[in-house]
Amino acid sequence: MISTSEIDDRIRTEFIEANHLHFEVDMCGDGDKLALCLHGFPEHSISWRYQLPMLAELGYKAWAPNMRGYGNSSVPMFMEDYSLENLMEDVAALIDAAGCDEVVLIAHDWGAVIAWHFAIRQIRPLNKLIICNVPHPVPMQKAFGKGFAQLRKSWYVFFFQLPGLPEMMMRMRRHLGMGNLIKNSAYNPENFPDEVIDVYNQNGSRPENLTAMINYYRAVVRGGGGKRQRDLGYPTIETPTLMIWGEDDMALTKQTTYGTEEVVKDFNIRYLPRISHWVQQDAPVEVNAMISAFLTGQPVPEMMWEAKLVASNAV
Repeated sequence: MISTSEIDDRIRTEFIEANHLHFEVDMCGDGDKLALCLHGFPEHSISWRYQLPMLAELGYKAWAPNMRGYGNSSVPMFMEDYSLENLMEDVAALIDAAGCDEVVLIAHDWGAVIAWHFAIRQIRPLNKLIICNVPHPVPMQKAFGKGFAQLRKSWYVFFFQLPGLPEMMMRMRRHLGMGNLIKNSAYNPENFPDEVIDVYNQNGSRPENLTAMINYYRAVVRGGGGKRQRDLGYPTIETPTLMIWGEDDMALTKQTTYGTEEVVKDFNIRYLPRISHWVQQDAPVEVNAMISAFLTGQPVPEMMWEAKLVASNAV
């Protein structure tokens, strides 16, 4: 499989031992501040290729690991290995391995599910939290209870609970590829070059990786991870938090973001109209500007993307 370093020579790829596993980690920059970037389903650390150099320029040691079961990281065998508790311990162990004084957690999709719970449970101190296109669990639960809009979008979560069948059907359709699914649903498909799509396609075509990806969903539903977290309750997050949301999300409604300010003390949200679920890849210039402003204590831009759309429609 092609590594991110072969696509962008500013990024290097190394292996880190953490939580008794091997993690393939894309790295950029150095220093005593860590920016840890967590990817989602069905992606790869390469999804942060636009952000790692920017974070390095801001003085961060920027790490984007392939989560357990992805890329060339370790692939545990059992559904229970992918519990939220284990996934949070992976993040904690990676933070410990980096040995930095400050930590910013940046996460998308399933990475953001882990990041929300990591911040809620205060597994390790965080200076800031940045979430891309996954809601906090409390507004998410409320959205499920308010009608069928989100349930319709989440059909695949229930399908993934079936043993074996999802893998079989996805292997039968492997000619379509995970990368093609991502690119075809993006607003700016030119941001997904063929070599990146090949990484996603290769990652999703390996049987052990495919089952691991689906086991994230099985462990949170069939494995009881979601219920265990609900039973613990959701105390207010004290960490300053920025949420960046591509509005044209095929998996999640905008309504799932409503009310987040009630469960996060210091909360900012920025919506990007027309941009897909793959927000940090689909609109990297805009997302990087928002992340940079948030991390440097500047006002996070709101209208830049909307102004660009107005200008383009006027041509």
